[in-house]
Amino acid sequence: MPRLSGGMRVNQTIERRVLQEADYIASTGATVRQAARVLGVSKSTVHKDLQTRLPLLSAPLAREVAAVLGRNKAERHLRGGEATRRRYARARESGAES
Repeated sequence: MPRLSGGMRVNQTIERRVLQEADYIASTGATVRQAARVLGVSKSTVHKDLQTRLPLLSAPLAREVAAVLGRNKAERHLRGGEATRRRYARARESGAES
């Protein structure tokens, strides 16, 4: 089994990361993008960890995270619409100042 410096097995490092991502999303309700940014990994990594690895490590936590991700998915059109509204409002304000 490959080892990292400090003697920790690679699998242990991955498992720790998966549980950290899951705990963060479950406790904060963060999106995958927000979790990736805060934890310093890619969105693809967070998705892979939560969809594939987490159910093997902790089924109850996987269900809890899936509920948060489902809620985020259901709300994403609202967040996108809000972002668009803010962008056009800023454009109108800067156009009015000219």
